[in-house]
Amino acid sequence: MEDAHIHKALFEFIEGRHPDIRFGPADDIFALGFVNSLFAMELVLFLESTFEFTVPVDALRLENFRTVEAMAALVNKYAAA
Repeated sequence: MEDAHIHKALFEFIEGRHPDIRFGPADDIFALGFVNSLFAMELVLFLESTFEFTVPVDALRLENFRTVEAMAALVNKYAAA
């Protein structure tokens, strides 16, 4: 799956929840301070429903969700399987 498509979907989702936040694909969205545990779960559900895969339990690690780039890699790894 194209990273550009994944990035676009993720930016739209995140910016839809936080329209005043500006960040890049490599920015740590947790370090920026606008992601809480509820929003982290929303990200997981968004990825699973949008890209039609299940995030394995062993992949539910913070480093897989810190950046848009990391989430795109997660999608590419598991959605393609």
